[in-house]
Amino acid sequence: MTFTEWFIFFLIIQVIHFLGTWKLYVRAGRQAWEAAIPVYNAVVLMGIINRSKWWVILLFIPIVNLLMFPIVWVETCRSFGFNKGKDTILAIITLGFYIFYINYATNAAYKEDRSLKPPTAVDEWLSSIAFAVIAATLVHTYFMQPYTIPTSSLEKTLLVGDYLFVSKFHYGARVPMTTVSVPMVHDTVPGLGVKSFLSEDKAENKNNWKNKLSLPYMRLPGVQKIKRNEIVVFSWPADTTKTMWGDVSGKQTYKPIDKRTNYVKRCVGIPGDSLEVRDGYVYINGKKTVLPDRAKPQWYFKVVTDGRNFSRSDIEKYKMSKEGKVGDDGTYYLNLTDEEAASLEKNSIVKSTEKLLKPKGMFDKAVFPHDPRYAWSSDNFGPIYIPKKGVTVKLNEASIPFYEQIIRRYEGNDLTIFDNDIYLNGKKVSEYTFKQDYYWMMGDNRQNSLDARNWGYVPFDHVVGKPVMIWFSIDKDTNKIRWDRMFTTVGGSGKPVSYLWVVIVLIGGYVFYSIRKSKKKKA
Repeated sequence: MTFTEWFIFFLIIQVIHFLGTWKLYVRAGRQAWEAAIPVYNAVVLMGIINRSKWWVILLFIPIVNLLMFPIVWVETCRSFGFNKGKDTILAIITLGFYIFYINYATNAAYKEDRSLKPPTAVDEWLSSIAFAVIAATLVHTYFMQPYTIPTSSLEKTLLVGDYLFVSKFHYGARVPMTTVSVPMVHDTVPGLGVKSFLSEDKAENKNNWKNKLSLPYMRLPGVQKIKRNEIVVFSWPADTTKTMWGDVSGKQTYKPIDKRTNYVKRCVGIPGDSLEVRDGYVYINGKKTVLPDRAKPQWYFKVVTDGRNFSRSDIEKYKMSKEGKVGDDGTYYLNLTDEEAASLEKNSIVKSTEKLLKPKGMFDKAVFPHDPRYAWSSDNFGPIYIPKKGVTVKLNEASIPFYEQIIRRYEGNDLTIFDNDIYLNGKKVSEYTFKQDYYWMMGDNRQNSLDARNWGYVPFDHVVGKPVMIWFSIDKDTNKIRWDRMFTTVGGSGKPVSYLWVVIVLIGGYVFYSIRKSKKKKA
């Protein structure tokens, strides 16, 4: 839905609210017209039901408001004496239209001095859970979201089994576009395997997925911009294999932006950069990029020994596995950093190490833009321009493979290519101006990462947030907790330091304070 459509929908809701409550406003000593003024009517209603004015703010926060509306319906019913269990159920299952019955079919008097305490223990329990869920949803959606590392694309920097806190406010929280969905759940309801959001019929020719009740893209102001080489969580731009690997028969999936699969990668290129990969190393604007000292880029190496096997300490140090050794001739294929490879060369049993790179000039159809005219591979790639908002580029036969997906999928235009002519929304064009910024996201595990080299640019509207802390970590192979990684920061320099002891002290202090407070009350 567009902003205009949402405004019309908002006005319809206001009319419904007025028709269903104006008599109740009068019975509460207010004027009928007060039920008709948008926003003001909500402020007045909070006074009628004896609730704080700040509840009004919650009514206009997407996703959170889905939880607040049923509470307001129930509180309105209770303010006029309808406080039994059946009234609560009817208020919720009728989506608030039970209030119409109270408004027109009864002469219920306003209970000005009603008790705000839930009438039963069950109601009190449900009320506590409801507000706990609202608070958690508010934090999860707009401030901080837990996230787990599912793949090894950032291995040795972030490990499989790391659980992160991802800040939404650093880059600005993205307002949920899918307004009707299960709170604190991504695209699928756990255990049920069904979609967590309201969807519409799929269309193979649809460039941008939009649900019937979707909001236009909006974002709260952030406190910083994405910096080069920062680790970023983002929504996978395509959620499809149809635009990758040159396979048009691949699986096609349509999802709202905020319900696409979340990925975590390093942002190696920012808007306006010229990026190139030479023999596995990233070059920005012609200069070899300098990664943070915590970054651990790695590649596959062929390691040949004199026939002897590595010691147990070597196996643990370099995370070798049985799959790493091929045959009985002392040949290993290992995923190593340059520093690890250099250290391994000094081992007395090692005869040679060789970094396994795809040569320059080799065409890999899995690599963006999946065009034989660009004989690129994941190890030798580019140069490529990373689009910046407001910048205009030439559109022609050579450049269109890079920008076609941006123009169609990410910026919602109708693009037609006929022979060598390019038509944008029905008009012949020779250039295009970008509507938003784009980023280049890559994994540190350079030859074992599905990243921008496969799908291309990541639009800013797909950015979720910035990982700031590992709050828990478990080795999936051994099921052992990595205590040294718990409550360590993701950013910064030097060896990560665990602040677990600080958390334990704070929790202990809170428990001690609660016990003392409880004893004072009893005394």
